[in-house]
Amino acid sequence: MIYFLATFTVFLLVVVGMAIGYIFDKKTIGGSCGGLASVGIDKECDCPDPCDKRLEKEAQQLRTDRLMAAPRII
Repeated sequence: MIYFLATFTVFLLVVVGMAIGYIFDKKTIGGSCGGLASVGIDKECDCPDPCDKRLEKEAQQLRTDRLMAAPRII
């Protein structure tokens, strides 16, 4: 019984840790191999047009790329 309680406690701590990480970072849990992007798949669905969330993400990335490319005085 002690092994069960110890194992359950460890798993519970891991789940709570991941939940806290998600709450603060708003980032989903990702695999260590890179997911679908590592095999050349950009989208998870077969829809012809990207959804609003994807368009917003791409626009944010474009803004970030432009900001980083612009000469700045630090």
